[in-house]
Amino acid sequence: MPTQQGSPTVRRLRLGQELRLLRERRKLTGAKAARELGWSASKVSRIEAARTMPSTDDIKALVKLYRVDGDKLDELIGLLRDAEQRGWWEDYEDALPEEYTRFLGLEAEAISQRSWEPHLVPGLLQTEDYAREVILASRGIARITHSGVRSRVEARLDRQQRVLHRPEPCRLTVVLDESALMRRFGEPSVMREQMEHLLEISLLPHVSVRVLTLDSLHPVNTGTFIHLQFAEFDDVVYLEQLYTANFVDDLERVAGYETAFDHIKSEALDEDESRVLIQRKAMLWRR
Repeated sequence: MPTQQGSPTVRRLRLGQELRLLRERRKLTGAKAARELGWSASKVSRIEAARTMPSTDDIKALVKLYRVDGDKLDELIGLLRDAEQRGWWEDYEDALPEEYTRFLGLEAEAISQRSWEPHLVPGLLQTEDYAREVILASRGIARITHSGVRSRVEARLDRQQRVLHRPEPCRLTVVLDESALMRRFGEPSVMREQMEHLLEISLLPHVSVRVLTLDSLHPVNTGTFIHLQFAEFDDVVYLEQLYTANFVDDLERVAGYETAFDHIKSEALDEDESRVLIQRKAMLWRR
């Protein structure tokens, strides 16, 4: 993927990763590099972790310390330039949690996304009315305003267009628990429309939707997680909780989630069988 088309969030992470690797090749600790530059150790740590954006002068100082050539400097400055761009999700920053906007930035450059959802239809596959009801259901806990609900619905629909319908969409594999098809949000008509939409979108060539039935062996007792894979960056797992979210980037733990997803998928119905079940649920919501 050309750099100018990349996600600013991923470019920030890549920039930090590249600077960390250059430091490690010189066999310098973060504290030692900071002392050499007259910086605080926390500044080096924040830059490498993509929590702080370095300036052009910061990068030049680091490159000089790490004794790398001009081509590498040009590459790093290019990453910095792209990292300073705005992502589409930043238009919704006031309405969305900080961790979630970071996730959207990562998702924008993912080439594959694998999602386990035991509770509800995932956001990428939701209709507008279903999304609104899901957000309203948590409004009392999250204290979301009317305008906040509207902004979150708009962000969710915008996300769907940019992830599922972009020129080169990522490969999406979703495993749903059957209970997610039975948990009512809104009127039965909302659920019926959601089931029909789920059937329609499951036919896209880059989308796979499978259902883990209630009578299936549940191989992994875990909540929702999303596994993102990238062409130029290590995999990341996103874990969303009630008030916050966590990102797992430790390679061993990411591999564990990958294995967990494979186990869940192996127990789920195949795609055709899943469509039959979803169709049955749609018919039930007609009553």
